Amino acid sequence: MRYGFIVPGGGVHDRVAMAVEAEAAGWDGIFLWEGVYHLDAWACLAAMAVKTERIRLGTMLTPLPRRLPWEVAAQAATVDQLSNGRVILAVGLGVIEPEHLGDVNQERDRKIRAEQLDEALAVLDGLWSGEAFDFDGKHFKLHCPPGPKPVQQPRIPVWVVGRWPAPKSMRRAARWDGLVPEVPKPDGDGFAAVQADDVRGMLAFVTEHRDEATAAHPYDVVVDGQTRGDDPEATAQRLRDLYEAGCTWWLEADWSGTEESVWSRLRQGPPR
Repeated sequence: MRYGFIVPGGGVHDRVAMAVEAEAAGWDGIFLWEGVYHLDAWACLAAMAVKTERIRLGTMLTPLPRRLPWEVAAQAATVDQLSNGRVILAVGLGVIEPEHLGDVNQERDRKIRAEQLDEALAVLDGLWSGEAFDFDGKHFKLHCPPGPKPVQQPRIPVWVVGRWPAPKSMRRAARWDGLVPEVPKPDGDGFAAVQADDVRGMLAFVTEHRDEATAAHPYDVVVDGQTRGDDPEATAQRLRDLYEAGCTWWLEADWSGTEESVWSRLRQGPPR
């Protein structure tokens, strides 16, 4: 299993410094979230790319329906070239929480946002081929001459949020390169922690619904949460269970911590 660290905030120079520290501490990836009006994740990742050598760089996550897909494709391909092939793109519908994340003139209807997500993913895939690409969809239309290719082929790995056990959401995730699972609580109030049994069920679904082309490539299952860096044994069994069930990435995520506690956990390294 690989271990990533989600940076919850901080200034632009702090974020770049965190990437350097994360690489030194043994983390396998570092990830930034994308807000409505926030430090630009891709500019920060570009700076991280030139200051690091090994660590994977990505978003967690990019709310693709409210972005122009050709711009995201160009940003991701640029950072992939800068980093010599270390980018991961995680995408989802994006949450709408004006009181916390800000608000813009974006589609509210979940079904339409799902359509936008599917079309945007197809646009990314087509543009990253480096060949001339035409797309005539319901929400996006473009005609592009050949453009920059990512270092990674056949494409930059794309992780997609899948709401378990919603079949449409899970089928979308199965078509790409990794799953970022959401498990709604029974009462509908938020999401539950992903358990090993959930991972087994999800992987069985994904295996059944992957097509022949994608089935030839590895598939990631990405779970986030918090662990205690000063007491690895406290969470060792949970991580072991997730790994044995098929989880490939654990992302350390502390959205409520102070700047001091976030830096401390980063420097303690992954819960191996």
